[in-house]
Amino acid sequence: MNRSKFLPLTETTYLILIALIEPGHGYHIMQKVEELSNGNVRIAAGTMYGAIENLMKLKWIKAVPSNDARRKVYQITDAGLDILNEESNRLRSMVSIADEYLH
Repeated sequence: MNRSKFLPLTETTYLILIALIEPGHGYHIMQKVEELSNGNVRIAAGTMYGAIENLMKLKWIKAVPSNDARRKVYQITDAGLDILNEESNRLRSMVSIADEYLH
């Protein structure tokens, strides 16, 4: 299988996609990314909404119905899951290569 032209993903994009396996609004995504990265990745609000817009254009995430009219809620799409899986496989392969040479 040929590698997607979208790979490698940025660390921020990768973590946003993971965060959106469960639906969430912008602030929730920011908190989840920080949690997933053990505080190493923090997303500013402007960056967050630019990333959401880009991921929506790529159809990797979609807006989903919400009980709170003040907040837009997003979730990963099947296309987003595909690219997330492809990137996860690429990263596992890279780690495997490194492990072979470092141990």
